[in-house]
Amino acid sequence: MSTALICVGSLVPFTEAGVGAVATQSFVNPYIGIRGVEYLASGLDAQAAMERLAAEDEGRNVRQFSVVDAHGRAAAYSGVDCVGWFGHRTGDGYAVAGNMLVGEPTIVEMARVFEGSAAEHLAERLVRALEAGQAAGGDKRGRISAAVKVCHTEEYPLVDIRVDDHPDPVAELRRLWGLYQGNFVNFMQMMPSKAHPAGTWPSPR
Repeated sequence: MSTALICVGSLVPFTEAGVGAVATQSFVNPYIGIRGVEYLASGLDAQAAMERLAAEDEGRNVRQFSVVDAHGRAAAYSGVDCVGWFGHRTGDGYAVAGNMLVGEPTIVEMARVFEGSAAEHLAERLVRALEAGQAAGGDKRGRISAAVKVCHTEEYPLVDIRVDDHPDPVAELRRLWGLYQGNFVNFMQMMPSKAHPAGTWPSPR
């Protein structure tokens, strides 16, 4: 996700391992993310969760949000009064959405690049999609923050990279993702997990 406001990663993405993910944007309502994950955990699929969230939200006309469940089913909602250009697309395992965009090519390119990188790590696919969206126009107000969040098997995220205030946040996100892959990934592999509650670490020499 990327926007012309600071700290996009703090209020937009909500994820839970084995459950799914929700992104709330356009006059952000964090409770859409919180309740959306709860609805997925209760057994609703992405479409049913999206419909329930939209029905419950009194500000639905200015809201935009996306839902992807653990089976890769996706649904998205864009309120009729979101600021243009706005719209969304969904596909197998993903949803892309945007408002206050330069135009539709932003989400078209994001979807195309995401679909074309299925063999890559999910975080890599998300970074590539953000890069494609930025290259196609992105937010018409400019750019300030960007973030990528991925959950895997644990209750804590596998990847949670945030660029809160930067003149070129997607490029900085790419740099940090590169550092993650080069150094931090080894640390994450040693973290306590459900399979290894004490964590794992190299044997002392």
